[in-house]
Amino acid sequence: MHRAAAAALLACAALLLPAAPASAAAPAPVGWASAGPGTTGGAGGRTWTVHTRAELKQALANDGDPAAPKVIRVAGAIDGHETDAGTSLGEQDYAPGYDRTKYMSCFGEDGTTWSDTRYDYCGQQRRLRQTGSDNEKAQIQLTVPSNTTLVGAGDGAALLGVFLTVNTGTNIVVRNLRLEAPVDHFTSWSPGDGTSGNWNARFDALTVITGKHIWIDHCVFTDGRFPDRAAPSGFHGERVQRHDGLLDIEDGSDFITVSDSRFEDHDKALLIGSGDSRADRDRGHLKVTFARNLFTGITQRAPRVRFGQVHVVNNVYRGRAADTLYALGVGVESALWSERNVFTYPRGGPSLAVAAYGGTAFHDTGSWFNGRPAHLDAVAGGLGLGDDVGWDPADVYDYRALTSAKAVERYVLRHAGPGRSHDRA
Repeated sequence: MHRAAAAALLACAALLLPAAPASAAAPAPVGWASAGPGTTGGAGGRTWTVHTRAELKQALANDGDPAAPKVIRVAGAIDGHETDAGTSLGEQDYAPGYDRTKYMSCFGEDGTTWSDTRYDYCGQQRRLRQTGSDNEKAQIQLTVPSNTTLVGAGDGAALLGVFLTVNTGTNIVVRNLRLEAPVDHFTSWSPGDGTSGNWNARFDALTVITGKHIWIDHCVFTDGRFPDRAAPSGFHGERVQRHDGLLDIEDGSDFITVSDSRFEDHDKALLIGSGDSRADRDRGHLKVTFARNLFTGITQRAPRVRFGQVHVVNNVYRGRAADTLYALGVGVESALWSERNVFTYPRGGPSLAVAAYGGTAFHDTGSWFNGRPAHLDAVAGGLGLGDDVGWDPADVYDYRALTSAKAVERYVLRHAGPGRSHDRA
C-alpha cells in the first residue's frame, strides 16, 4: 500500500476509538456510557482474582461492602453450575424426577392444552419444572453491584452457563470475557405464544435491569457448546428452545455502551425494553450505543428496541439469508439511529436489515448491504416508518464513524472480541 494511503487508513481507524485517558489507567468508552460522569467501573478499588464460581461470588460481595470500588479479574473458565464444593450440578440435581418428555405429553400430542389429569404424573411434572427452574436460577445467577470492573485475565477467561445480572447497579464495566449463554433445563412451553406455540427459556447471558452507566467491551456472547441445532426435539418437529437472550437491557436502564464485542450463533440476541406496555418504566430511558461489534449467525434482535434512543454504528452483520429474520427491530416509541453498518447476507436483500414492530421511525446513514449502499431509509419507508427519530448522536456525545465498508470490516474483524483489547488484564 502507498505510504500516504496507509497513513490515511490508520488515521480513519483511530477516529472511532475513545480518546486516550490522561493517565495510564484503563481507557474510557465511546457513546452513551461516556455521557455525564462517564463509566469507570471499579478503577482504584480493591483487586480480586477469581478462578471459581464461589470465588467470584465472594468477590462480588466484596467482604460485605459490595458497592465499594473493586476490580475482579476472572482467570480461566468459571462454570455457573459448579457448587462451592467443586461438583457440577445438572437437571436431576435441581429437580429429581423431572422428565421433559413426560412434561410435553401433558399438553397432548398437538401441544395445545395442558391438563394436570391427562396422565397421573402431570401435576408432579408441572411442579418439578417450576421447582427445578427456581433451583437452577438460584445456582447460576450472579449479580454485579455498583462500581465494579469485571474483566478477563487472559485469553481463556469465560463465564460458562452463568446468568449474569445487573439489578439497579451503576458504574459497571464488563470486559474481555467470553459469556456462554445458560441452558435452561426447565424451559416452559407456551401453546398460546405465536401461531403454534413457543418455548420460553428464562436465562440470558447478561441481563441489565435498571442499570446505569455500564460499559460492555471486548466480550463474546454465544451459545457456545450448546447450540440450538443440538437441542432435543420438541413439538411440531422443531427443537426445544433452551436459550433466552444473549444481552437484555430493561426497566429504565440508561447510559450503556456495548463495543468491540462479538455476538455469535444465537436466535434472539439483544432486547432493549421491557415490553410494549412498560412505558412507565422505559420512556425517556434506554440510551444505548452499539459500536464496532460483530454479529455472526444471529437470527433476530441485533438489537430489537422499544422506547430507547439507540445508536448502532460501525457494526458488522454476517449470516445466511435462510437463517435470518432481521437485524434491527424497530419497536414501540423507539428512536433507533443506524450509521455506517455493514450487512453481508449472501443471496439476501436489504429487507433483512430492518423490521417494524410497532415503531414509527428509523434513521440510517450510509450503511452497506452485500457491498453496496443499503438505502435502509427507503426499506424502512416501505414498512411505513418515517426517518425522523427525534435525535442525533452527534448532538449528545463526541464520536466519528469509519466511513468506508472496508475500513469498518477491517477494524471490527481485527479488534472485536476478548483478548483483542489494548489493556488486557
